[in-house]
Amino acid sequence: MTLRHMKIFVAVCEAGSITGAAKKLYLAQPAVSLAVRELEDYYGVRLFDRIAKKLYITEAGTRFLSYARHITSLFDELEQGVRSWESSGSLRVGASVTIGTYLLPGYVSGFARSYPEITVKVTVDNSEVIEGMVLSNDLDLALIEGTAHEADLISESYLGGELVLVAAPGHPLAQAGPVPLSALEGEPLLLREKGSGTRELVDSTFLTHEVSLTPLWESTSTQSLLNAVKAGLGLSILPLPLVEQELGAERLVRVAVEGADFKRRYSLIHHKNKYLTPSARAFMALCRAAGQQSTAMV
Repeated sequence: MTLRHMKIFVAVCEAGSITGAAKKLYLAQPAVSLAVRELEDYYGVRLFDRIAKKLYITEAGTRFLSYARHITSLFDELEQGVRSWESSGSLRVGASVTIGTYLLPGYVSGFARSYPEITVKVTVDNSEVIEGMVLSNDLDLALIEGTAHEADLISESYLGGELVLVAAPGHPLAQAGPVPLSALEGEPLLLREKGSGTRELVDSTFLTHEVSLTPLWESTSTQSLLNAVKAGLGLSILPLPLVEQELGAERLVRVAVEGADFKRRYSLIHHKNKYLTPSARAFMALCRAAGQQSTAMV
């Protein structure tokens, strides 16, 4: 038996006649009559008594009607729900540490105002881990520093960023003016861990300038690096947004580096085979708009 048979049976019961059901369903009367007979033949019960060209529902028909109404109503609910699933539910977003700390809270807050029915689930980790989660479909999309490395990931640059060299106010380089990158070769450097977008740019910049790099500290925590720099334990190279407050309060000093480009791009990434729901596309559009606004303000 099919759902069509159930719907026709319910319509006949509600209309009280084959003719009424046929009109309601825009079907020919013989088609409605055939569906009812097929139901009775299939289950081996009489659903209607036919007396003086009128239909009278039987006890078996009454019991069958309660099931048929339940089944058809569940299907109607399913159809309505499926059409709204992509505008409700949850969205899994990943971010590298800098973006997750400095930018993502604003993105999620702005998205929630426009799409309160969507729950945004966030994972913040270094770029390498976030890329892996997008590849394994543990995240719908992500925002990372730099660009994606895997061929199966689509990477779209949406915002610029910059790393800065910082030191404690009493450090000898704090008052030295612009210094060549080679001047950092013998300095104790306190850096982010391997796999982070920040560390990748630092490593590639030192490699390009043929300057050796042996960090004294490696940490996933930006705050631990900042505290260590303020304690005079060494220098660090970190995203500007994450050190601006310390620079403004003069707890840290920015040291200019000659000839080294520490600028980079932030990227939106997703798997090339991932179907992006309307909510995912809306979130990405919000990030692009925020990126354009930031660029215009610079």
